[in-house]
Amino acid sequence: MGKPRPKARPPVAGIWLGLVLLGLLLSLAARAQAPATPGRAIAEKAKDASEKAKEAIDRKKDGPLADREIDAGAPDAAQDENGAAKADAADAPVHPFEKKPLGPLPKLDTNDGRGLRAVVIPIKGTIEPGIAAFIDRALASSEGAAVIIFDVDTFGGRVDAAVRIRDALLASRTPVVAFVHNRAISAGALISFAADHIVFANGASMGAATPIQLQGGQAEAVGEKMVSYMRAEMRATAEANGRSGLLAEAMVDADVAIEGVIAKGKLLTVDTKQAMEYGIGNAQLDSVEAILGEMGLSAATIDRPTENWAERLARFLTDPTVAGLLMSIGMLGLLLEFYTPGFGFAGGIGIACLVLFFAGHMVADLAGWEEVVLFVLGLAALGVEVFVIPGFGVVGVIGIGLIATSLIMALLGLPMSTSWEVGAFGDALGAVMLALVAAGVGAIIVIRFLPQTILGRWLVLRHTLGGSATGEAPAPDQPWQAAQSDRRRFLNARGAAVTDLHPVGKMRIGDDVLDVVSRDRWIAAGTPLKVVLTEGMRVVVIEDDDAV
Repeated sequence: MGKPRPKARPPVAGIWLGLVLLGLLLSLAARAQAPATPGRAIAEKAKDASEKAKEAIDRKKDGPLADREIDAGAPDAAQDENGAAKADAADAPVHPFEKKPLGPLPKLDTNDGRGLRAVVIPIKGTIEPGIAAFIDRALASSEGAAVIIFDVDTFGGRVDAAVRIRDALLASRTPVVAFVHNRAISAGALISFAADHIVFANGASMGAATPIQLQGGQAEAVGEKMVSYMRAEMRATAEANGRSGLLAEAMVDADVAIEGVIAKGKLLTVDTKQAMEYGIGNAQLDSVEAILGEMGLSAATIDRPTENWAERLARFLTDPTVAGLLMSIGMLGLLLEFYTPGFGFAGGIGIACLVLFFAGHMVADLAGWEEVVLFVLGLAALGVEVFVIPGFGVVGVIGIGLIATSLIMALLGLPMSTSWEVGAFGDALGAVMLALVAAGVGAIIVIRFLPQTILGRWLVLRHTLGGSATGEAPAPDQPWQAAQSDRRRFLNARGAAVTDLHPVGKMRIGDDVLDVVSRDRWIAAGTPLKVVLTEGMRVVVIEDDDAV
């Protein structure tokens, strides 16, 4: 009777959306798994941050900061002779604090800076991975400079980008000055604490560093784990350069109350006068030139690195909204490509969007070739599942898993263990699942309604006539196909598959060759077919059980 029928395969769109919904459930579970107390990974992160801070202090003892007194300060909490806290937060909610100003800026050169170089790096606007990549490059180009001055004016930004900048500043062997020109809020406070010296301009402010997340355009509080992580980062960073860790904690956690400084229930933000009084700032100056003069470098050459085009593009492409759109459109294009024969417009747009997504995240050092390889392997697995293996099974699931994993990894700027503990992994998983849902819904809408539009009818004419809608004739050896207006006459017509249908392929009815789609199964070439539905550009077929 002919070729054996291949194993029935469910529609790819249904499987895709089913796995997406499963991923959304996993995302919700990941976001709900944060208990009220910090886990072991947070404690380890805090310990690592403290060790890094101690290494930074030891290293700087041999440099131009050797004469600085590290202010063990007034005690952060009442302690006994062994250093153990005498009372917990419930018994002693208000911490005592001794106001102790820091010393002035050091003199770095007795020749007034002649022949020396100073590098001024701007940190302005939102802190994000793109600016972190720029700062990495600027610091690398600052080798041999007498001093590096960061001109800070920011309301904050992403935690992972701020932590990356913080680590780079602590690792610098060149003296670093943070010049708080206007404000160093949130992530800007963490970055400023990482500098060897902080200079405040008149009217500047610094603080309010509690982490938040944006949901529906509104700022919402994060869980205790993220607050604990930021509290540890801020404290260790401040103490690395001789400042009070308690003040840094009060900028993150509203439960930290300091006698004579901040009451419980409020986040600490200091102005210029308070910063000098509390021992956060070293000097009050209003220009880079004044800072250099104070440090004995008034004749130094000033270099001002700027972002290059790749870094500006990376800042745009790694914006959460833009990245989400690129993922959604990219996956939509690839999903539509599985429903059309050959490789066309949808696949090209999809690939272009995903290339931009990965390129931006690679420039920002969020993604590497590992993520790209995982994504390509995932696409290959899906291709094998859709075009080679009948039925949807393990290979297809692995392909979707690899694609989702590569996108999640590209969105994470912190180590995986830390990302999981502080909830960043759940956020990235949710973003990827949302993009996949949007792609699936978009594919359904396009497949259902595009044939009824002017663009859809133009595409049908262009492809079904084998040439173009402007009258271009097909090649002599290319069979003519029926135009959309003629397809209704093929309802209930019978013919045979010219190519495999998985689920899209070609069918011959008499002298006509049509692009068709199988209703419910993978169909091999040569199988008798029957048309059961014509709708716009779509011709839906089933196997013809009555064929002899």
